[in-house]
Amino acid sequence: MDQVGFFGEIERDPGERVLSAAYYALMNIDHYDPELAKKHNAHWIKFKDLPPLIFDHTKMVEIALDILQRKASTEPIGFNLLSKLFTLSQLQSLYEAIYGESLDKRNFRKRIAEMDFIEKTDEIDKSGSRRGAYLYKFNSKAYRKDPKFKI
Repeated sequence: MDQVGFFGEIERDPGERVLSAAYYALMNIDHYDPELAKKHNAHWIKFKDLPPLIFDHTKMVEIALDILQRKASTEPIGFNLLSKLFTLSQLQSLYEAIYGESLDKRNFRKRIAEMDFIEKTDEIDKSGSRRGAYLYKFNSKAYRKDPKFKI
């Protein structure tokens, strides 16, 4: 979890003075528990479909998204959100979700190929097509040696 900010403007709640600390957290898809989400009436929603929120909560979400997008462009946080092995399409879909826009497939793959810490494995995922797609993995040891990351 990372802190988004501290919110304490005098008029942010018409009832009384309220102070709030906002945080955001990233979750690996493998750790998602649908039963737990159902129990707490939680569900996923796209940023673009965010309903109106009370007080300054929309501002909090917008700031959190901005922080996430900046971090995702310079740090390999996306690999914590995927399975240990992933396809390049899954990786690209993740970054498209973070940025809220489509990324050019050739340019994305070219940038990924320049990163020595994203390793192609011999394994193939055939769930998406008959031909399948190679699976990749993030090598944190190689990243620590040469932490150049730019998506």
